[in-house]
Amino acid sequence: MLNENIKALRKSKGLSQEELAVKLNVVRQTVSKWEQGLSVPDSDMLISISEVLETPVSVLIGENVTEVNADDLKVLSEKLEVINLQLARKKDMRRKVLHWTFISLCAAIAVIFAVLAVINSPYLSWDFSDPETAVLGTAFHVFEWLFVRIAPIMLIGAIVGIVLTRKRV
Repeated sequence: MLNENIKALRKSKGLSQEELAVKLNVVRQTVSKWEQGLSVPDSDMLISISEVLETPVSVLIGENVTEVNADDLKVLSEKLEVINLQLARKKDMRRKVLHWTFISLCAAIAVIFAVLAVINSPYLSWDFSDPETAVLGTAFHVFEWLFVRIAPIMLIGAIVGIVLTRKRV
């Protein structure tokens, strides 16, 4: 609801995302995330948005309140707290999935390296006069050649990804 209201009010004022971002001293991507519902502005930013769009904060969050009192502000802050909690959980889940994906990639690279080391390029002893064996041997050699050259870079990238996505205490 908040995201739709920001977008509708911005458009009704004839502002682009870039223009609104400049007025709020944020980057355009921040406004885009608000409008897509991927993030929520904090309470100070909500006040700034309401001032720029010349509308009450209550209208931004979808309420029709004619008089603002302490109870309404409490309800508003509780709603924002729930939204922020939901976004934090979503962000944490994405971080966990990405972290375990990097760990899985490291494990897969290690297993493939181990398998390649154990089988010790068996295609070198194959009879390449048979066309099927020649194609299979060539394909296996290409895979091994590419893997040995690309896997270390992928492994370093995955390790960096693991470090960057670890849970910070």
